[in-house]
Amino acid sequence: MRWWKPRTRWPRAWPSHVASPLAWTIVALATAGVIIRPFKWPEAVWAVGGAVLVLALGLIPLAAGGSAVMKGMDVYLFLTGMMLLSEVGRREGLFDWIAAFAVNHARGSPRRLFVLVYLAGVVTTTFLSNDATAVVLTPAVFAVARRAGAEPLPLLFICAFIANAASFVLPISNPANIVLYGSHVPPLMTWLKSFGVASVVSIVVTFVCLYATQRSKLVGVCEAKVDVPRLSGNGRLALAGTVATAIVLMAVSAFDGSLGLPTAAMGVLVASMVCLRKRESPAAMMSHMSWSVLPLVAGLFVLVETLVHTGVIDALAQGIHDVAVHGDAAATWFAATATALASNLANNLPVGLVAGATLAKAQVSQHVVNATLVGVDLGPNLSITGSLATILWLNAIRREGADVGFFAFLKVGAVVMVPALVLSVLALLVL
Repeated sequence: MRWWKPRTRWPRAWPSHVASPLAWTIVALATAGVIIRPFKWPEAVWAVGGAVLVLALGLIPLAAGGSAVMKGMDVYLFLTGMMLLSEVGRREGLFDWIAAFAVNHARGSPRRLFVLVYLAGVVTTTFLSNDATAVVLTPAVFAVARRAGAEPLPLLFICAFIANAASFVLPISNPANIVLYGSHVPPLMTWLKSFGVASVVSIVVTFVCLYATQRSKLVGVCEAKVDVPRLSGNGRLALAGTVATAIVLMAVSAFDGSLGLPTAAMGVLVASMVCLRKRESPAAMMSHMSWSVLPLVAGLFVLVETLVHTGVIDALAQGIHDVAVHGDAAATWFAATATALASNLANNLPVGLVAGATLAKAQVSQHVVNATLVGVDLGPNLSITGSLATILWLNAIRREGADVGFFAFLKVGAVVMVPALVLSVLALLVL
């Protein structure tokens, strides 16, 4: 007789009354870890850790986890391409050049400088995504504010708020757009028809409200002229590559194509051309990129699949459907408000994933879908925990020696976000 017993299959099947609460607890803790970053560990550690735990405990099948990771392929490619373009622009001084250009055209007026930096933020967010505005434009604006002798905080606030306010001008303006729609991102003309007016309203109202909160600090005069850094040949190549990428992506979007592969291809092409011209290895460039964002997104996809597997998405879909019974307008306002508030509690990237899965199951109108995206994109302007872009912005200003506390940001965010959200959703309903 054998002295050992064959090991039973592990993990054992969990009773349903235990499995679901355990899975929800892990998802909640992992999401909290992404937002709070205990021990200052990277956000990806918590997302990936939670994903590995639910798989190791058998709370969802391994096949479902693998499928969830593969669902994010278009997002991974999109982020990779955007990170490459942003890093090339940063290394070649493109953003410093743009910021210094804005200072000189302000002609000594802090208020004019505020307007010009805001416009630079709109362009950067629209064509390079909100993460580029947070990561790359923020240090450039900080440096220019110092050189111009202007109060930096009002200008830094621009980078935080416009990164979200302009993030639904185009599908490429925010990774959350691709996350929410998955492989069904609307064609460009359909997108512009749906969000064109609402995005303009968001940008204008955000500017008016933000300017009102910062007006008292935009007094006196600042340096009328600073030295504009020379834009090298590689810098011009980075600029041309960025413009070309925007054109390619708008063309692809117009024909209802996936955005991930073209974005990655253009990023690799521009980065390779710059490296060849400089005769340097791409390793140095790639070492400065935030690669941890890719496993972060993959982990979040698995966590959302956990919610799907445990019935949460079905419950949410039924809830939205029940609200829609009371009218399309009621469901639209509910979707926008709920996702906006949820984004500040759990960050808009996982909220976007959950919302996308929920809308796929719920039978709702296009107004409700559009309002959900506006809530996911614009809602994070309420607090510093609302979006990955805002968290990246906070890290960027801390590296420069500045800081903004949670309640200090909330004080401004409440004035800025609420009117912008209300009027943007109203634009969706009216037009």
